[in-house]
Amino acid sequence: MAATDTTRTTEPDLAGLEAGLDALDTVQVGRTPLRQVLLHKVLPPVVAVALVLTVWKLLVLAGVTDDYKLPDPTAVWRSLRELWLQGTLFDIIWTSVSRGLLGFLAALALGTPLGLLVARVPLLRAALGPLLSGLQSLPSVAWVPAAVIWLGITDTAMYAVILLGAVPSIANGLVSGIDQVPPLYLRAGRTMGATGLHGTRHVLLPAALPGYVAGLKQGWAFSWRSLMAAELIASSPELGLGLGQYLENARTDSDMPGVLLGIILILLVGIAIDLAVFSPLERRVLRARGLATR
Repeated sequence: MAATDTTRTTEPDLAGLEAGLDALDTVQVGRTPLRQVLLHKVLPPVVAVALVLTVWKLLVLAGVTDDYKLPDPTAVWRSLRELWLQGTLFDIIWTSVSRGLLGFLAALALGTPLGLLVARVPLLRAALGPLLSGLQSLPSVAWVPAAVIWLGITDTAMYAVILLGAVPSIANGLVSGIDQVPPLYLRAGRTMGATGLHGTRHVLLPAALPGYVAGLKQGWAFSWRSLMAAELIASSPELGLGLGQYLENARTDSDMPGVLLGIILILLVGIAIDLAVFSPLERRVLRARGLATR
């Protein structure tokens, strides 16, 4: 009788445990209320920016350094307003953004198959793996003098620097994502006939997507940084006025408000691209795997 009672009391407990595990596995995805978005997403960066501006203004009022080294925030605002009134603000931004996006897309087209080959072919991994890691750690600015000598001060040199900076990051991100794919997935795919390119497309790449997206995000960061380094060093009127060249022109003219404005614009463009493209993509990938609820 004691054994029977124990069995009867255990069965409901197991059923409750299974129900609890099912509840944990189920991700409730719904629309986030506007108030919560404003409170948790919008308000913190606004407060942070306001705090930075307040500290900046206080330092200017305290006279911690000369005005030509630390200008008033209103001087930077006047520089921005001047570019706006001249109609050149968006031209300057678009010159750099278009180069950065085109270079990133080219890096994506090269880095993805390269990452697949390195991840799946042991001989290529042994030969190119350390080289990709070394290229990823090499500062992009080091490529600018060589690119200028090889290709001249041209758009081609800019794109070459972007590729050399971004391709290793994208390839290494994909290699890392593939290395984390459980072998069971690949065996299951082969059992269902997903082999070769079919298995790569429908099993391997979807399973490696989180690492791949992280590599894309880092690849864009390297693309943007590489482009700014190239525009700073290899500036020329034939290339058009981009953010890097605008920053260098302001330095040459000892225009500190212009220098700070250039830095702020470069920062804002990088943040905007991340928020508009890579953060939503990353959330979508994580949400599809039950790792994020909003």
